[in-house]
Amino acid sequence: MSKPQIPKAEDIQLFPPSPPSKAPSFGAGLRTWFLTGVIIAGPLAVTGWLVWWVVDTVDHWVKPLVPPTLWPDTYLPVRLPGTGVVLAVLGLTMLGFLAANIAGRGFLRLGELMLDRMPVVRGVYKAVKQVFETVFSQQSSSFRKVCLVQFPMPGMWSLAFISAPPAPVIGGSLPEASSDYISVFLPCTPNPTTGFWFYVPTADVVEVSLSPDEAFKLIMSAGVIQPGAHKQIAEMAEAALGEKAKTSV
Repeated sequence: MSKPQIPKAEDIQLFPPSPPSKAPSFGAGLRTWFLTGVIIAGPLAVTGWLVWWVVDTVDHWVKPLVPPTLWPDTYLPVRLPGTGVVLAVLGLTMLGFLAANIAGRGFLRLGELMLDRMPVVRGVYKAVKQVFETVFSQQSSSFRKVCLVQFPMPGMWSLAFISAPPAPVIGGSLPEASSDYISVFLPCTPNPTTGFWFYVPTADVVEVSLSPDEAFKLIMSAGVIQPGAHKQIAEMAEAALGEKAKTSV
């Protein structure tokens, strides 16, 4: 009788070989190609629609203010979009140039005096003018710094934009008047034009080294578009919680 063959160590397979992977089906390939096309064409389509909407809106606002003889559409067989935008930029630049002169300042002061005599209009005009001067002022830092605040409850951190400190008439009425306060605007997702505006003690505000553009992308995408500093945000929030825990002990 022949002796049984003892298998060699290299012939022993502890794990059976995995079956060969199947090639993706034609339907899976079509689905992948379709999603790739959506990812490429989607942002281009949305951007193009927004640009077209802005240009068309400005054209409809400016067109009634300009004589038809100055519009290229009068002499062309097709409508030429964007002419209103060019005329609006030129008109606003010329208006700013005239307002910087002595005569322009005089006319501007005269117009403001006339508006100041209108009971309802003067309040609206002053409020809107102050907002525009604050937002578009090159020296202003409002809405140019991003911060973290605990909202809607302690331990939950939300991105907000630092606005301005409270006026003395408001700051004196806030609790703990000895503490410094700052006003912040917390935009909502996915529409950042709405949100909450409130006063917060400066000690509870954690500034973040994010640009306003990065913060808006993070808020509008509900955290999908993460900036490069998202890890830093989590570390700052944890550090702030740790410091607050130490001070409360």
